[in-house]
Amino acid sequence: MSKLKLDRKAAIGGVFIILVLIAVGAAWITTGDGVREAPGFAASNLEGEAVSLDDYDGRPVLISFWATDCPECIREIPTLNELHADFRDRGFDIVAIAMAHDRESRVRSMSEDREIAYTVIHDENGDLASTWGGVRLTPTTFLVSPRGRIVYQKLGEPDFDQIRDHLERWLS
Repeated sequence: MSKLKLDRKAAIGGVFIILVLIAVGAAWITTGDGVREAPGFAASNLEGEAVSLDDYDGRPVLISFWATDCPECIREIPTLNELHADFRDRGFDIVAIAMAHDRESRVRSMSEDREIAYTVIHDENGDLASTWGGVRLTPTTFLVSPRGRIVYQKLGEPDFDQIRDHLERWLS
């Protein structure tokens, strides 16, 4: 076989592979169903009630790792309260997971002082942070689709417009 025929076959094969990758990428983007399944968890909220990711099966949930000594985390509480108020009646919830280095009394006090309206968990021994990919810095935010897949992940200030877009699409 001549070198020209081999080069042509290689070029056609390369173009085919690129087209397949584009199609797969487009399908992933349009479904908005994320790249990986959200890890499960089971814990107790500050009131001692059991909370599990399974509780949100079929509903979107935002997981927010935060700390009482994190200025950005404190600044985003009103926005999270607003997001929760806007979408909770349609099945959305927020689970805020306070980092292990926080004292539970401080987490409880801040939750009350800042009138946090959503679920708060204290990750006393760091197991939840480990389960969610070794979270060490805050804020770290995950948006989980109704199908249980992570569709948005951000270290630092979340893009609340992007989160709202997902919620509007899922809950309309």
